[in-house]
Amino acid sequence: MFRSCSSFLQRFSSRLKVQPDNDDHPRQKESVKKLISSPHEQSSRPPSVEDDDEGHLIYRHGDILRDRYKVINTLGEGTFGKVVKVVDSRNEKAVALKIIKNVEKYREAAKLEINVLEKLAEADPESRRLWVIMLDWFDYHGHMCITFEMLGLSVFDFQKENNYQPYPMEQVQHISYQMCYAVKFLHDNRLTHTDLKPENILFLNSDYDVSYHTKKKREIRRVRDTRIKLIDFGSATFDHEHHSTVVSTRHYRAPEVILELGWAQPCDVWSMGCILFELYLGITLFQTHDNQEHLAMMERILGPLPYRMCRKTKTKYFYHGRLDWDDKSAAGRYVRENCKPLKRYIPMIDEDHRNLFDIVFRMLDYEPSQRITLAEALDHPFFAKLPAELLLHKQDQRSSSLSMEVKSGLRERSHSLSR
Repeated sequence: MFRSCSSFLQRFSSRLKVQPDNDDHPRQKESVKKLISSPHEQSSRPPSVEDDDEGHLIYRHGDILRDRYKVINTLGEGTFGKVVKVVDSRNEKAVALKIIKNVEKYREAAKLEINVLEKLAEADPESRRLWVIMLDWFDYHGHMCITFEMLGLSVFDFQKENNYQPYPMEQVQHISYQMCYAVKFLHDNRLTHTDLKPENILFLNSDYDVSYHTKKKREIRRVRDTRIKLIDFGSATFDHEHHSTVVSTRHYRAPEVILELGWAQPCDVWSMGCILFELYLGITLFQTHDNQEHLAMMERILGPLPYRMCRKTKTKYFYHGRLDWDDKSAAGRYVRENCKPLKRYIPMIDEDHRNLFDIVFRMLDYEPSQRITLAEALDHPFFAKLPAELLLHKQDQRSSSLSMEVKSGLRERSHSLSR
């Protein structure tokens, strides 16, 4: 899979983050003003501080930012800026430093991400719900900078370095369970992530063991620790905030977003269905860059779009309530040759596979209101074989029940003493 140079380049280029340009994004104006006026900021700009043509901060190994963070190496790069491994001189620990481009729209997005992370910290001070911990933030001469705990590779990067080898079933179960648990916490706090994808799910530690696959005649990596955390809250949106028309990276974009019918938390669930499929099979479910082709792929894989959605949308992808698509065109042949009904992707028929594809089907329901909720997903049979110590939501339920019993006992004791 993906052995030819051309197919590899196509696969690599398809993963570039697609972010809509939303200059008018009136979210959390008060928080933004608070961040702008914060003493964290530095206004002076020494001549030694330079940016490249794209707005990235120019730095070198050994540079020290803010008299505290020593640059070690670059961990990754995106449309927003770069992530750098640095050592915090206060405790000599390695942390990840996200350096945002010196570009206004990315600065504003970073301030919104800081606001979201601060709100999550208030709701979950110990980060038990598997979201990345923000350690510090500051403005470095026009570059918003955020430091995070150091994590491992993303589930995408690990899979890419493993020649897109699918994850074993039990690892898919644990990774996707944690994803449901973490995103449910966001949804419970009236927040939609809006950019869930394998690149934004990081292992706590991506160390691995190696074995030789005789049939494929190559070494296969197996990650040792499947614990994960969610990252990248730059596009996360609270229910009461402005909702951009277009959200999510292309391959994980829900149909209601493409059809401009409005979106809410269920768009995250759609993205998770796509991710679950990709973790297990090592291929992207919707490999396209065009809206109409994307919808054609959906119909090929999942069946016809609901008539209600086709009639309600104001987009020009339909004719008399049906997708305006030519199956005999070059694009039509591409869709037929590269997509098939979802059930035909099931490699074998056993309980685990039936459950896996059942939860994927339910996550990929066209109608957002009919899509499985994450509370329902956590109790889905697909996760039934996970060890009890990994079922975090069950632990939460027991803790909540115990807390209520203690409070009830205290009330009864207080009542009896007052008598």
